[in-house]
Amino acid sequence: MPGTGIQPTVLVEIQRQMNHEFGAAHAYTALAMWCDAQNFKGFARFFHKQAGEEREHAQRFADHLLDRGALPELTALPEPRSKFANLLEVAEHARTMEQANTRGIHQVYAAAMKAGDLPAQVALQWFINEQVEEEAWCDEMVERVSAAAASPIGLMALDRHIERFLAEKSHEGDED
Repeated sequence: MPGTGIQPTVLVEIQRQMNHEFGAAHAYTALAMWCDAQNFKGFARFFHKQAGEEREHAQRFADHLLDRGALPELTALPEPRSKFANLLEVAEHARTMEQANTRGIHQVYAAAMKAGDLPAQVALQWFINEQVEEEAWCDEMVERVSAAAASPIGLMALDRHIERFLAEKSHEGDED
């Protein structure tokens, strides 16, 4: 679309990150399915919720582009990993995914800074803050799964409560 006001380098980076977010949603769905198949229903629900959040993040990028007169372009999604030896591997994979997502958002922000794209910089502040939260819950999840893995009963108890544990973490500091 003509007249977007977005420099090509920033447009390319926002498009890449938007598609990365859609890929993350796809990957979280695969994690949820693995958990369902292993009877970790709490983790499955949690990862399905995360997939929805990633789709919302992608939509925020798409809306930013549309608001600035640029047409978002979707790309093919990579096939997500779907085979894991155990729940700890799943948790570690989720953490690796979030760390990659953080790097991608920082890459978009660096391009926006270099181009002097203030609207993109402002929009990206939300994503930067969100990634601090995302990496924090991933670290906590890996720690909890690691500790609970010593006992099958521990994993079952953690599965029942994982959504509550991680939801409490993500709402600390929220105002009512």
